[in-house]
Amino acid sequence: MNFKGKRQPVTIPRAAKTLRRTRIQEEKEEQILEAALDVFSASGFRGSTIDQIAEVAGMSKPNLLYYFRTKEAMHRALIDRVLYTWLEPLRAFDAEGNPEEEIRSYIRRKLEMARDFPRESRLFANEVLQGAPHIEDELKGPLKELVDEKAEVIRAWTKSGKIAKCDPYHLIFSIWSTTQHYADFDVQVRAVLGQEHSGEGRFEDAARFLEQLFIGGLRPDRSES
Repeated sequence: MNFKGKRQPVTIPRAAKTLRRTRIQEEKEEQILEAALDVFSASGFRGSTIDQIAEVAGMSKPNLLYYFRTKEAMHRALIDRVLYTWLEPLRAFDAEGNPEEEIRSYIRRKLEMARDFPRESRLFANEVLQGAPHIEDELKGPLKELVDEKAEVIRAWTKSGKIAKCDPYHLIFSIWSTTQHYADFDVQVRAVLGQEHSGEGRFEDAARFLEQLFIGGLRPDRSES
């Protein structure tokens, strides 16, 4: 499968509040957010400073602060983008679809994101590891509501005998953890696999294995019917 990712719009920064945003303003905002993503994903929110971000962005601190007044504003913009992007595959989970195909597609889209957005994945992981101080409301609100909705889809599949009985929440958690591992622990994965097996093909290898693990394990036992 061809893995592709798509970046999403970010929270409106200070410079965007002017009546007309110029191309240069938009480019500067993206330049700053790219630098902020590098710094936050490596050091976490608490370990990052505006000075570090300005240095990576290649601009002065006052210039950076024209676009984003605080470190929190840059982090919020990135987190908003990550949350939207990260939840898109789960939103696409279709109750009317074939369960095996839906689960297979979900696994592959999550691996696609692990491959194409490793910094974003580490940004999110760092935020959660620090107690999710900036996204607790989103986790308890929109994220929980979406997971609850998709858990009901999985329950309906089990009740109709389309897949084996399982806990829908732990199924979703397991797919999250096994796919995002390839982003958050990329250095470990490549080190253990070795040079011969640590190229881009590792994602296809992972997809085939995880499909076998999850889809094989969820196939109903017809001998019981």
